[in-house]
Amino acid sequence: MILTLFSGALLLAVAGPALAAPKRTAYDIDPKPLPEALIDLAVQADISILGTDACRRGDRRGLRGRYTLDEALQHLLAGAPCSYRIVDAHTVALSARQAPQIFAVAPPGRRKAPPPEPPPPAPSPTFEIEELVVHSAKREVTLGELSAAASILAGRGIAAMGAVDVTGTTGQLTGLHMTNLGPGRDKLLIRGLSDGAFTGRARSTVATFLDDLPINYSAPHPDLRFVDVKQIEVLRGPQGSLYGAGAISGVYRIVTNKPDLENEGGSLAVFGSVTKGGAPSGAVEGWFNVPVVPDRLAMRVVAYHERLGGYLDDVNMRRSNVDRTTRSGGRVSMRVELSDTFHLDLSTTGQQLDTNDTKYTTQILSPGKRANRVQETHRNDFFQTALSLHGEFKGVRFRSSTGFIRHDYASQYDASAILDPADEFDLGVYRERARVDLAVQDTSFSVSNPTGLSWLLGIYGSRSRERSPSELHLRSRSVVVPVYVEDRRDTMRELAIYGEMSYRLSNGWSVAAGARAFETSIDTEALIDAPQISQQRPFSAKSRTSGVSPKVSVQYEFPSGGMIYALFSEGYRAAGANSSGLRTPLSYVKFDADHLQNFEIGAKLRLADGRLRLTGAIFHDLWTDIQTDGFLGSGLALTANAGDARVTGLELEGAHDWDSGLSMRANVTFSDSELTRANRGFTSSLGRGLPGVPEITGGVLITYRRQLGDGLELQLVGEASYVGSSRISFDPRFAPSSNAYIRDRIGADLSAGRWRFGAFVSNITDASGDTFAYGNPFSFGQVRQTTPQRPRTFGLRLSADF
Repeated sequence: MILTLFSGALLLAVAGPALAAPKRTAYDIDPKPLPEALIDLAVQADISILGTDACRRGDRRGLRGRYTLDEALQHLLAGAPCSYRIVDAHTVALSARQAPQIFAVAPPGRRKAPPPEPPPPAPSPTFEIEELVVHSAKREVTLGELSAAASILAGRGIAAMGAVDVTGTTGQLTGLHMTNLGPGRDKLLIRGLSDGAFTGRARSTVATFLDDLPINYSAPHPDLRFVDVKQIEVLRGPQGSLYGAGAISGVYRIVTNKPDLENEGGSLAVFGSVTKGGAPSGAVEGWFNVPVVPDRLAMRVVAYHERLGGYLDDVNMRRSNVDRTTRSGGRVSMRVELSDTFHLDLSTTGQQLDTNDTKYTTQILSPGKRANRVQETHRNDFFQTALSLHGEFKGVRFRSSTGFIRHDYASQYDASAILDPADEFDLGVYRERARVDLAVQDTSFSVSNPTGLSWLLGIYGSRSRERSPSELHLRSRSVVVPVYVEDRRDTMRELAIYGEMSYRLSNGWSVAAGARAFETSIDTEALIDAPQISQQRPFSAKSRTSGVSPKVSVQYEFPSGGMIYALFSEGYRAAGANSSGLRTPLSYVKFDADHLQNFEIGAKLRLADGRLRLTGAIFHDLWTDIQTDGFLGSGLALTANAGDARVTGLELEGAHDWDSGLSMRANVTFSDSELTRANRGFTSSLGRGLPGVPEITGGVLITYRRQLGDGLELQLVGEASYVGSSRISFDPRFAPSSNAYIRDRIGADLSAGRWRFGAFVSNITDASGDTFAYGNPFSFGQVRQTTPQRPRTFGLRLSADF
C-alpha cells in the first residue's frame, strides 16, 4: 500500500518540475594562490571541486560579492591555465587549459583537412578524494592537506555503493569495522583499537557525529539511514585534542546537505529487494527543498520508511524470518542568511528503529535456524535538534552549535540458560532499557592563513542524564517471579577548552600543536532489588576525570603536490562505576579512565596529473587501563579495566580515475595487537591480542560511467570487502572466533534526465560466513553462537529528481 501511494506521488512530482533561477552566493575570498582561492570558493558555495592541481600555475586571486557559481568561476579563472566544467549542482571539475592548435597553411591546390571534432567530455569521477573539505577538522582544510589519516565518501559515492547506513560504508572506509549484533545494536571500531565486542557502559571508542553534534555516548550506534547526505568522514587515530572523551580511536561524521536558499527541488525513490530463503524488503525515501524567502530563508525536508525482511527461523517458536527490522525517520532543516557573512542552521532529526528478533543462530541446529523460547526484540529511537551559527568577521571564522539529543533504546533476551534444572521455573526473561538526554554546546573561533600562522580556539560543555532500568524475571505456567530489578540514574557533566595552532614555515614545512583541557564528572545513583535473596540495596558513586590531551604534528608539502607528516596524539575515556550484581559488595565497583597514545607517520601522494591518489600511514599505539564491557556469571553487565596493550599497524588507500569513465578505489589495513599487562582482578589470563577486530581488513570498489547518447548514462559498480577472523572477548575461556568472510555487491544504474533506475545483487556467491560469534549474554559460553551473512539478495531502485 505504501509503495503504491509513494509511486503515485513520484509520478505527480515529476510531472510539473519547478523552474528556478541560478543560485547566487555571497563570496568573501581574500587574494591568495589560485588553488587555495578555489578551495575557499568550494567551502563558501558548499560544493566539491575536483582537479585543483590543474590550476597550480595560476597567480593570486580573490573574489567578493554575490555571484552564481558560473559567474564566480569565470571571475576566478579569467586568464588562468585551467578551465572548469559544472558537473552538477554540487560538483565542479577542473582541467588544464588546452594550448591553442596551430594549423599550417595548405599548399595551393591541396585541400586542408578539417580539424578533428573535440572528444565528448569525460564523465566526472564518482569518488572524489583530495579536494573534499574535512568538516571534522573544525576548520576548513582539504583531505589532502590534513596531517592525519582520514577518508571521505562523497554523496555520489555513497549512492553508487548503495550504502543506506553505516554498515554499507565499512568496507570502503579504511580501517573502519563494525560488530554485527543487529540493526541498532552495533558499535563502531577503527584501526583495530577494540575494547571488545560487547556493548555496555564503557563509552564508545569512536565519536559519532551528525553534522556538528554527537549522537551517542555508551549507547549502541543508532543506525541512521543515509538520505540526502553530503558526505561521510572518518578521522583515524585518537582525536582527544578536538573531540575529547569517546574519540579514543577516531571520529565518524555524517554531513548532511543544507537548505538551498534559491533553488526549489527534491527527489523521491522506491526500493525493493528479495533475499534467498527470506522475506522481501522495501523502502521509500525522499527529500524536498524550498526557498521560503529567496536569498534569506530556505527549508529542506527528508522522510523515509524501510522494512528489512528477516532471513532466520526459530524452530522452537515456529516462526520464520524472525529478524525483521522496520526503520522510519526524517529530518527538517532550515537555513537563515543573516548577512553576507553569517548564517543560521536549525535542524530536527528523528528515527524509530524496531527489530523483531536478534540475528544469531546456534550451531547445534541447521544453518539459519535457532531454538529460543523468548522473542529477543530491540528498539532504538533517536531524536536530535540542533542550532548552529556560522560566520566570519574580519578574517575570524566563528562556529557555535547548540543541541539536544534523546536516545531511547531497549532490548529483551532469553535468560533461560541461567535456570537451575531443580527449580520449578521453565523460562527466564531479561529486559533492559536506557533513555539518555544530552545537551551540548560547542563554540569555536579560527583563523586560516595559508602562508603563516593559523589557529583554532574553542570551548565545549555538555550535560547528560541517563535512566537505565533493567529486570530479570523467572516464569512458570502460573507464576512470574522477579529475580533482579535495578533502577539506575547517571548524570554526566563535561567541560573543556581546546585549541590548535599551526605555522607554515618556508620550503613547504609546517608545524602544528594542540591540546584539550577537560574535566568530566559522573554521578551514579541506583536502587537494586533482589527479592529471592531478600536483599534491597541502594547504590551511589561519584567519578571524576580531568587532564590535558595533547597533539603535535609536523608535515612537508611537496612542490608538485602531496605531503608527508608525523603525528603524536592522545585519547581518553572517563572513569565510571558498576552497580549491577545480585549481591553486595561487588568485586569491582569502579573502573578507571583509560588512555591511548598514538605515534604515526603518513604520506599522501598525487600522481599522474592528480588522477592517482595514494595515502598510507604506519601507526603505533600504547593503550593503558583498557575499559571493556563484559558479563557477570548471572549474565548481568559490568565494565572493568582489562589491562594494557600495544597496537601496531599499517593502512594503505589508493584511488585512480581514468578518462574513459573508469574509477577504482581500494584500501587495506593490517593491525597487530599484543596485551602487555593483564588486570588480575578482571581475569586470570588474557588472549594474545585485542578482541572484536580482525588483523586484516580491506576493500575494493570499481565504477564505470559511460554516456550512451540521447541523455542516457550508464553506471556499473562492483564492490568487495574482506574481514579477517577475530575473537569476541578478552577472556580466552569464553572467546569464540568469528570467521573470515567476504562481502560483495554488483550493481547497474541507468539514468535519463530526472529518472534513474538501478538493480543490484549482493552476496553473489551466497556465502554464509560467521560474521559475529555472539548474540545472547546469558547463553554465551554455553552454546556456540554465530551470525550468518544475509543470503544472496537481488534488489531494484527507481528514483526521480524534480
